[in-house]
Amino acid sequence: MVSESPPGAPVPELEEFLRTAAPGLLAGPLHVELLSGGRSNLTYLLTDGHERWVLRRPPLGHVLATAHDMSREYRVLSALHPTDVPVPRPVIEAGPDVIGAPFYVMEFSEGDVLRDRQQLEQFAPRSKELAVELVDVLARLHALDPAAVGLGDLGRPEGYLERQLRRWAKQLDASRTRDLPDLVRLGESLGHNVPGGQSPSIVHGDYRLDNVVVAPDTGKVTGVLDWEMATLGDPLTDLASMVMWWDGISGLDSPVAAVPGEVPGFPASDVIIDRYASCGRDLTDMAWYLGFAYYKMAVIFEGIHFRSRQGLTVGEGFDRLGELVPDLTERGHAALRAR
Repeated sequence: MVSESPPGAPVPELEEFLRTAAPGLLAGPLHVELLSGGRSNLTYLLTDGHERWVLRRPPLGHVLATAHDMSREYRVLSALHPTDVPVPRPVIEAGPDVIGAPFYVMEFSEGDVLRDRQQLEQFAPRSKELAVELVDVLARLHALDPAAVGLGDLGRPEGYLERQLRRWAKQLDASRTRDLPDLVRLGESLGHNVPGGQSPSIVHGDYRLDNVVVAPDTGKVTGVLDWEMATLGDPLTDLASMVMWWDGISGLDSPVAAVPGEVPGFPASDVIIDRYASCGRDLTDMAWYLGFAYYKMAVIFEGIHFRSRQGLTVGEGFDRLGELVPDLTERGHAALRAR
Protein backbone atom coordinates (compact mmCIF):
# COMPACT_ATOMS: atom_id res chain seq x y z
CA MET A 1 0.00 0.00 0.00
CA VAL A 2 1.43 3.37 -1.06
CA SER A 3 1.59 6.10 1.59
CA GLU A 4 -0.54 9.19 1.04
CA SER A 5 1.52 12.00 -0.50
CA PRO A 6 1.85 15.33 1.32
CA PRO A 7 1.93 18.48 -0.83
CA GLY A 8 5.16 18.75 -2.80
CA ALA A 9 6.40 15.20 -2.18
CA PRO A 10 4.63 12.57 -4.33
CA VAL A 11 5.42 9.25 -2.67
CA PRO A 12 5.22 6.87 -5.69
CA GLU A 13 7.73 8.86 -7.73
CA LEU A 14 9.99 9.41 -4.74
CA GLU A 15 9.98 5.75 -3.72
CA GLU A 16 10.73 4.58 -7.26
CA PHE A 17 13.66 7.00 -7.48
CA LEU A 18 15.16 5.95 -4.13
CA ARG A 19 14.90 2.25 -4.92
CA THR A 20 16.61 2.80 -8.25
CA ALA A 21 19.23 5.43 -7.37
CA ALA A 22 20.05 4.17 -3.87
CA PRO A 23 19.64 0.36 -3.95
CA GLY A 24 19.26 -1.13 -0.51
CA LEU A 25 18.36 2.14 1.18
CA LEU A 26 14.70 1.26 1.71
CA ALA A 27 13.86 -1.91 3.62
CA GLY A 28 10.11 -1.35 3.48
CA PRO A 29 7.40 0.84 1.97
CA LEU A 30 8.18 4.55 1.99
CA HIS A 31 6.13 6.85 4.19
CA VAL A 32 6.46 10.66 3.91
CA GLU A 33 5.12 13.42 6.12
CA LEU A 34 5.64 17.17 6.23
CA LEU A 35 7.64 18.24 9.27
CA SER A 36 6.80 21.38 11.23
CA GLY A 37 9.19 24.28 10.75
CA GLY A 38 11.06 25.05 7.57
CA ARG A 39 9.40 28.40 6.81
CA SER A 40 11.25 28.70 3.49
CA ASN A 41 12.32 25.37 2.02
CA LEU A 42 9.98 22.48 2.74
CA THR A 43 11.18 19.70 5.03
CA TYR A 44 9.76 16.17 5.13
CA LEU A 45 10.33 13.10 7.28
CA LEU A 46 10.90 9.89 5.32
CA THR A 47 10.78 6.42 6.84
CA ASP A 48 10.63 2.82 5.67
CA GLY A 49 9.52 1.63 9.10
CA HIS A 50 13.10 0.94 10.13
CA GLU A 51 15.22 4.02 9.39
CA ARG A 52 14.44 7.73 9.12
CA TRP A 53 15.69 10.37 6.69
CA VAL A 54 14.86 13.99 5.92
CA LEU A 55 14.03 15.42 2.50
CA ARG A 56 14.44 19.10 1.62
CA ARG A 57 12.92 20.85 -1.40
CA PRO A 58 12.06 24.44 -2.39
CA PRO A 59 8.69 25.98 -1.51
CA LEU A 60 5.69 25.63 -3.78
CA GLY A 61 5.68 28.39 -6.37
CA HIS A 62 7.29 31.84 -6.57
CA VAL A 63 10.88 30.73 -6.04
CA LEU A 64 13.09 33.80 -5.95
CA ALA A 65 16.27 33.87 -8.01
CA THR A 66 19.36 32.57 -6.14
CA ALA A 67 17.20 31.24 -3.29
CA HIS A 68 16.36 27.62 -2.44
CA ASP A 69 19.42 26.09 -4.17
CA MET A 70 19.26 22.42 -3.22
CA SER A 71 22.55 21.45 -4.85
CA ARG A 72 24.33 24.19 -2.95
CA GLU A 73 22.89 23.05 0.38
CA TYR A 74 23.78 19.43 -0.39
CA ARG A 75 27.32 20.45 -1.29
CA VAL A 76 27.76 22.32 2.00
CA LEU A 77 26.59 19.31 4.02
CA SER A 78 28.94 17.04 2.08
CA ALA A 79 31.89 19.35 2.84
CA LEU A 80 31.11 19.89 6.51
CA HIS A 81 30.15 16.37 7.53
CA PRO A 82 33.79 15.24 7.99
CA THR A 83 34.62 18.32 10.14
CA ASP A 84 33.94 19.11 13.81
CA VAL A 85 30.82 21.05 12.82
CA PRO A 86 27.94 18.59 13.40
CA VAL A 87 25.71 18.24 10.33
CA PRO A 88 23.52 15.40 9.03
CA ARG A 89 25.18 13.06 6.53
CA PRO A 90 23.87 13.78 3.02
CA VAL A 91 22.48 10.70 1.23
CA ILE A 92 21.41 11.64 -2.31
CA GLU A 93 20.23 14.59 -4.40
CA ALA A 94 18.14 14.90 -7.56
CA GLY A 95 16.91 17.43 -10.08
CA PRO A 96 13.31 18.49 -10.70
CA ASP A 97 12.36 15.52 -12.89
CA VAL A 98 11.49 13.24 -9.94
CA ILE A 99 9.02 15.23 -7.81
CA GLY A 100 8.73 18.45 -9.81
CA ALA A 101 11.46 20.34 -7.94
CA PRO A 102 15.10 19.68 -7.02
CA PHE A 103 15.60 18.02 -3.65
CA TYR A 104 18.02 16.11 -1.51
CA VAL A 105 17.81 13.49 1.22
CA MET A 106 19.96 13.43 4.36
CA GLU A 107 20.19 11.26 7.44
CA PHE A 108 17.93 12.05 10.37
CA SER A 109 19.80 13.72 13.26
CA GLU A 110 18.81 12.16 16.57
CA GLY A 111 17.79 14.63 19.24
CA ASP A 112 15.36 17.48 19.78
CA VAL A 113 14.69 20.66 17.86
CA LEU A 114 13.80 23.11 20.62
CA ARG A 115 10.95 24.94 18.98
CA ASP A 116 8.21 25.31 21.59
CA ARG A 117 8.18 26.86 25.03
CA GLN A 118 7.60 23.60 26.91
CA GLN A 119 10.75 22.12 25.39
CA LEU A 120 12.73 25.21 26.37
CA GLU A 121 11.40 25.13 29.91
CA GLN A 122 12.74 21.59 30.29
CA PHE A 123 16.19 22.88 29.34
CA ALA A 124 16.06 25.90 31.67
CA PRO A 125 18.37 24.38 34.33
CA ARG A 126 21.05 23.95 31.65
CA SER A 127 20.18 26.99 29.56
CA LYS A 128 23.50 28.80 29.98
CA GLU A 129 25.41 25.69 28.95
CA LEU A 130 23.06 25.38 25.97
CA ALA A 131 23.76 28.98 24.95
CA VAL A 132 27.52 28.42 25.24
CA GLU A 133 27.30 25.21 23.18
CA LEU A 134 25.36 27.03 20.47
CA VAL A 135 28.05 29.73 20.29
CA ASP A 136 30.92 27.25 20.33
CA VAL A 137 29.51 25.32 17.37
CA LEU A 138 29.15 28.57 15.45
CA ALA A 139 32.70 29.59 16.36
CA ARG A 140 33.99 26.23 15.05
CA LEU A 141 32.19 26.84 11.77
CA HIS A 142 33.70 30.31 11.45
CA ALA A 143 37.17 28.97 12.26
CA LEU A 144 37.18 26.52 9.33
CA ASP A 145 39.36 27.26 6.32
CA PRO A 146 36.81 27.24 3.45
CA ALA A 147 39.38 26.13 0.88
CA ALA A 148 40.58 23.27 3.08
CA VAL A 149 37.07 21.74 3.18
CA GLY A 150 36.39 22.30 -0.52
CA LEU A 151 34.22 25.41 -0.17
CA GLY A 152 36.71 28.05 -1.23
CA ASP A 153 34.48 29.05 -4.14
CA LEU A 154 31.18 28.98 -2.23
CA GLY A 155 30.94 32.77 -2.37
CA ARG A 156 32.79 36.04 -2.88
CA PRO A 157 33.56 37.49 0.54
CA GLU A 158 34.80 40.80 -0.88
CA GLY A 159 31.93 43.29 -0.72
CA TYR A 160 29.72 40.70 0.99
CA LEU A 161 27.74 43.14 3.15
CA GLU A 162 27.04 45.50 0.26
CA ARG A 163 25.89 42.61 -1.92
CA GLN A 164 23.67 41.32 0.85
CA LEU A 165 21.93 44.68 1.09
CA ARG A 166 21.40 44.74 -2.67
CA ARG A 167 20.14 41.17 -2.69
CA TRP A 168 17.53 41.66 0.00
CA ALA A 169 16.39 44.97 -1.49
CA LYS A 170 15.91 43.19 -4.81
CA GLN A 171 14.00 40.33 -3.20
CA LEU A 172 11.80 42.82 -1.37
CA ASP A 173 10.92 44.41 -4.70
CA ALA A 174 10.12 40.95 -6.11
CA SER A 175 7.80 39.97 -3.24
CA ARG A 176 6.15 43.16 -2.08
CA THR A 177 2.36 43.34 -1.95
CA ARG A 178 2.11 46.63 -0.02
CA ASP A 179 3.97 49.86 0.60
CA LEU A 180 6.70 49.47 3.23
CA PRO A 181 8.55 52.80 3.26
CA ASP A 182 10.12 52.24 6.70
CA LEU A 183 11.58 48.90 5.59
CA VAL A 184 12.98 50.48 2.44
CA ARG A 185 14.44 53.28 4.57
CA LEU A 186 16.05 50.73 6.91
CA GLY A 187 17.86 49.16 3.98
CA GLU A 188 19.03 52.58 2.84
CA SER A 189 20.26 53.49 6.33
CA LEU A 190 22.22 50.27 6.54
CA GLY A 191 23.78 51.05 3.17
CA HIS A 192 25.02 54.42 4.38
CA ASN A 193 26.95 52.93 7.32
CA VAL A 194 28.39 49.60 6.16
CA PRO A 195 31.20 48.51 8.52
CA GLY A 196 34.57 47.41 7.25
CA GLY A 197 33.73 43.78 7.88
CA GLN A 198 35.47 40.84 9.51
CA SER A 199 37.88 38.22 8.22
CA PRO A 200 35.63 36.10 5.98
CA SER A 201 34.39 32.65 6.92
CA ILE A 202 31.75 30.10 6.01
CA VAL A 203 28.47 31.75 6.98
CA HIS A 204 25.37 29.69 7.79
CA GLY A 205 22.93 32.50 7.00
CA ASP A 206 20.13 31.59 9.44
CA TYR A 207 21.82 30.34 12.60
CA ARG A 208 19.57 30.04 15.65
CA LEU A 209 18.54 27.58 18.35
CA ASP A 210 15.61 26.04 16.47
CA ASN A 211 17.82 25.35 13.44
CA VAL A 212 19.95 22.86 15.38
CA VAL A 213 19.27 19.43 16.85
CA VAL A 214 20.15 19.05 20.53
CA ALA A 215 20.79 15.84 22.47
CA PRO A 216 18.19 15.81 25.28
CA ASP A 217 20.52 14.23 27.82
CA THR A 218 23.67 16.31 27.26
CA GLY A 219 22.47 19.51 25.55
CA LYS A 220 25.14 19.04 22.88
CA VAL A 221 24.34 20.05 19.30
CA THR A 222 24.10 16.90 17.18
CA GLY A 223 23.20 18.57 13.91
CA VAL A 224 23.07 22.05 12.38
CA LEU A 225 20.22 22.29 9.87
CA ASP A 226 18.91 24.63 7.13
CA TRP A 227 22.01 25.55 5.12
CA GLU A 228 20.10 27.09 2.22
CA MET A 229 21.70 30.53 2.65
CA ALA A 230 25.25 29.36 3.39
CA THR A 231 28.04 31.29 1.68
CA LEU A 232 31.42 32.90 2.33
CA GLY A 233 31.05 36.21 4.08
CA ASP A 234 31.04 38.16 7.31
CA PRO A 235 30.68 35.87 10.35
CA LEU A 236 29.06 38.56 12.49
CA THR A 237 25.92 38.27 10.38
CA ASP A 238 25.48 34.78 11.88
CA LEU A 239 26.08 36.04 15.40
CA ALA A 240 23.55 38.84 14.98
CA SER A 241 20.95 36.43 13.60
CA MET A 242 21.39 34.17 16.61
CA VAL A 243 21.06 37.11 19.02
CA MET A 244 17.93 38.38 17.26
CA TRP A 245 16.20 35.01 17.54
CA TRP A 246 17.44 34.45 21.11
CA ASP A 247 15.81 37.52 22.66
CA GLY A 248 15.68 40.27 20.02
CA ILE A 249 12.12 39.38 19.00
CA SER A 250 10.80 39.11 22.56
CA GLY A 251 7.19 40.22 22.84
CA LEU A 252 6.33 39.80 19.16
CA ASP A 253 4.45 36.48 19.55
CA SER A 254 6.39 34.91 16.70
CA PRO A 255 4.75 31.79 15.22
CA VAL A 256 8.13 30.51 14.02
CA ALA A 257 9.48 29.28 17.36
CA ALA A 258 9.50 30.06 21.07
CA VAL A 259 11.92 32.81 22.07
CA PRO A 260 14.58 31.53 24.52
CA GLY A 261 14.99 34.94 26.15
CA GLU A 262 11.30 34.91 27.17
CA VAL A 263 11.65 31.65 29.12
CA PRO A 264 12.44 32.00 32.85
CA GLY A 265 15.92 30.73 33.65
CA PHE A 266 17.35 31.43 30.20
CA PRO A 267 20.14 34.02 30.08
CA ALA A 268 19.99 37.21 28.04
CA SER A 269 21.88 37.32 24.76
CA ASP A 270 24.75 39.10 26.51
CA VAL A 271 26.02 35.61 27.37
CA ILE A 272 26.07 34.73 23.67
CA ILE A 273 27.84 37.93 22.67
CA ASP A 274 30.44 37.67 25.44
CA ARG A 275 31.19 34.03 24.63
CA TYR A 276 31.68 34.82 20.97
CA ALA A 277 33.82 37.86 21.77
CA SER A 278 36.18 35.56 23.67
CA CYS A 279 37.06 33.99 20.31
CA GLY A 280 38.85 37.20 19.38
CA ARG A 281 36.39 38.88 17.01
CA ASP A 282 35.92 42.66 17.11
CA LEU A 283 32.27 43.37 17.99
CA THR A 284 32.46 47.18 17.87
CA ASP A 285 29.88 47.36 15.06
CA MET A 286 27.50 44.78 16.52
CA ALA A 287 24.59 47.26 16.45
CA TRP A 288 24.84 47.52 12.66
CA TYR A 289 24.80 43.75 12.29
CA LEU A 290 21.70 43.54 14.49
CA GLY A 291 20.00 46.17 12.34
CA PHE A 292 20.85 44.10 9.29
CA ALA A 293 19.50 40.92 10.92
CA TYR A 294 16.12 42.59 11.47
CA TYR A 295 16.11 43.95 7.91
CA LYS A 296 16.89 40.58 6.35
CA MET A 297 14.26 38.76 8.38
CA ALA A 298 11.63 41.41 7.62
CA VAL A 299 12.28 40.94 3.89
CA ILE A 300 12.11 37.15 4.22
CA PHE A 301 8.82 37.36 6.13
CA GLU A 302 7.44 39.70 3.48
CA GLY A 303 8.34 37.10 0.84
CA ILE A 304 6.53 34.40 2.80
CA HIS A 305 3.58 36.77 3.21
CA PHE A 306 3.58 37.17 -0.57
CA ARG A 307 3.44 33.39 -1.13
CA SER A 308 0.82 32.95 1.59
CA ARG A 309 -1.51 35.40 -0.13
CA GLN A 310 -1.14 33.30 -3.30
CA GLY A 311 -1.92 30.09 -1.44
CA LEU A 312 1.55 28.72 -2.14
CA THR A 313 2.73 27.99 1.39
CA VAL A 314 2.54 24.69 3.26
CA GLY A 315 2.41 24.60 7.06
CA GLU A 316 0.98 26.58 9.95
CA GLY A 317 1.57 30.20 10.91
CA PHE A 318 2.50 31.62 7.51
CA ASP A 319 -0.49 33.95 7.48
CA ARG A 320 0.83 35.67 10.64
CA LEU A 321 4.37 36.39 9.48
CA GLY A 322 3.39 39.44 7.47
CA GLU A 323 2.11 41.06 10.68
CA LEU A 324 5.63 40.98 12.13
CA VAL A 325 7.28 42.93 9.30
CA PRO A 326 6.58 46.43 10.75
CA ASP A 327 7.83 45.41 14.20
CA LEU A 328 11.01 43.86 12.81
CA THR A 329 11.54 47.02 10.79
CA GLU A 330 11.21 49.27 13.85
CA ARG A 331 13.60 47.12 15.87
CA GLY A 332 16.09 47.35 13.04
CA HIS A 333 15.91 51.14 13.13
CA ALA A 334 16.24 51.06 16.94
CA ALA A 335 19.37 48.93 16.68
CA LEU A 336 20.96 51.45 14.33
CA ARG A 337 20.04 54.34 16.61
CA ALA A 338 21.90 52.57 19.43
CA ARG A 339 25.24 52.69 17.56
